[in-house]
Parts: sequence; C-alpha cells; structure tokens
Amino acid sequence: MTEPSKHGKKWTTGEVQKLEELAKGNTPTRVIALKLHRTPSAVESKAGEKNISLKPTNRSSYNRQKKS
Repeated sequence: MTEPSKHGKKWTTGEVQKLEELAKGNTPTRVIALKLHRTPSAVESKAGEKNISLKPTNRSSYNRQKKS
C-alpha cells in the first residue's frame, strides 16, 4: 500500500474545514481520508484533536428496531 501524498505534512486550515464539513455530512472516515489524501488514522487523530465527531448523526445504533 502506498502512502497518501500528504503523509507527514501539517494540516492546513482549509483541510480542517473540509474535515468538519465532511464529518457533518456523515461521510465515512475512509472516504474523508481519500478525499483529503490522508490515512483514516490521521483523519481520526485530527478529528479528536479538533473535537470533531465522526459518528453518524442520522443512524440508530446497531440497526435496532423498536419493540411494540
């Protein structure tokens, strides 16, 4: 597997803003990583550092159904 083109480089303000925008849109971490040319672990690390939630906001946990 080859390293992303931005491996080891500092994040720009624009990249952090794009990360926030994609996270708010419920974009999966791997897709965010591809779009930003970063590794998924780099995306998770930066999101944690900037207090950006990568958890989907419009899905219920484990696909649970309500009991009637």
